[in-house]
Amino acid sequence: MAVSIIIFLIIFGVLVTSHEFGHFIIAKSGGIRVNEFFVGMGPTLWKKQKGETLYSIKLLPIGGACVFDGEDILGEEGSGDEHSFRNAPVWRRIATLFAGPFANFLIAYILAVILVSFSSWNFPVINKMTDNSAAAEAGIQPGDKIISIDGEKVYMSGEVTLISQFAEGSPMDIVYERDGERHQTTLVPKWSEEDKRYYMGVYMGEYGDIKGAEALKYAWYEVRYYFKSTYRSLALLVKGKLSKDDVSGPVGMVKMVDDTYEEVKPYGLSAVVLTMLSLTVLLSVNIGVMNLLPFPALDGGRLVFQFIEVIIGKRVPAEKEGFVHMIGMIALLGLMVFVLFNDITKFTR
Repeated sequence: MAVSIIIFLIIFGVLVTSHEFGHFIIAKSGGIRVNEFFVGMGPTLWKKQKGETLYSIKLLPIGGACVFDGEDILGEEGSGDEHSFRNAPVWRRIATLFAGPFANFLIAYILAVILVSFSSWNFPVINKMTDNSAAAEAGIQPGDKIISIDGEKVYMSGEVTLISQFAEGSPMDIVYERDGERHQTTLVPKWSEEDKRYYMGVYMGEYGDIKGAEALKYAWYEVRYYFKSTYRSLALLVKGKLSKDDVSGPVGMVKMVDDTYEEVKPYGLSAVVLTMLSLTVLLSVNIGVMNLLPFPALDGGRLVFQFIEVIIGKRVPAEKEGFVHMIGMIALLGLMVFVLFNDITKFTR
């Protein structure tokens, strides 16, 4: 477990630091004063003042922040000079807020390029069928390569599984390739009473290497897959089709890292590194998407107020915006506490 905790802290450090650095670099380049840049929450372990910014590392690995002058949660106007966040041009503020999630997407893509270059790609090729397979009834055979499902192009086996899960049993228009020729069919997934879900009735996967500049393209497919799986999972959560046990915080992430580490450790260091890279890509995309949600106190919630200003031509009063973000912050802290205790009880059952 000690090794897993260290791995988690490294992953957490990379993701949070890159996110906050995205805010930081765009703010500084646009003349916005950054009062504090910190990683973690709670008691301060280390700090250093450099220029106008205080840099610090805090005890609890549950977040971080890039604090702009004039962006106080309570709606304080800050120093009021041209370097205050609220006095910056609106599109500069939008760019500064968006830069954090964008940095997560960028680091995910860079890591995905490395991952794709040094690991095998799982192409969406059917290698065998289950008994009473819905795919077989639709005319699909082992060796066929899935090209698209319901008009959505697929490039990896995971995408076929993802789309199938979210189809919820509805007919699926499949375009597949066999012996260089493309065919189209309609597949109706079958319900499994045992698993309480629908299945296409196929086992997917044909592994191959991605060479040279092709890694740039396939890295995008990797990031796109994690992006789709994140927002579609959020949609299921909103619909009430996921339980509280499907949501994890830092404790759950440590457990996930530990389970993954123990599973791949027997295959050697390279397998561990590549698997952790894949997990980092997933979590980085996840953080980017979550922060863009239009919820108060998140980057997405703050962006909402900037776009309101663009539309109506004037700023929302600082005290009103600050009050909304304060309520959002309280709600987020409450959610974090709930998830923390739920993780603890879930993994000690």
